Amino acid sequence: MRALVQRVGEAWVVVEGAETGRIGPGILVLLGVEKGDTERDAEYLVDKCLTLRIFEDEEGRMNRSVAETGGGVLIVSQFTLCGDCRRGRRPSFAEAADLEEGRRLYEYAIGLARGRGVPVATGVFRAHMEVHLMNDGPVTLFVDSRKRL
Repeated sequence: MRALVQRVGEAWVVVEGAETGRIGPGILVLLGVEKGDTERDAEYLVDKCLTLRIFEDEEGRMNRSVAETGGGVLIVSQFTLCGDCRRGRRPSFAEAADLEEGRRLYEYAIGLARGRGVPVATGVFRAHMEVHLMNDGPVTLFVDSRKRL
């Protein structure tokens, strides 16, 4: 399971002209589910994203997590994070999870984040989305559950 995490001043998602999720300061998590991913991958990823110390403390050092700051989390499914661009010019998405497993693990991750007590907003699984964000910093990190050690 892969996530692109961005520290944001605000972020929101629009689907077919309607806003489906919005947060103020917090993190935008673009989430890709790969074949073979399990609940353990989702648990690792959600824990890592919510505890990354990427927010400034009183001394201006990145020393606080989104959970500590009371910020929001916007989780958006993005299977293209599973794309392989090593060969040719058209990305291969052969390693992306199938539709039902991708949806199940995406929803499982959302439930885990909500269970941690942080405000969570979402996009719409498999929809064409417009994701708007104001990247703060910019701070952008890549987290991969298969690269834990």
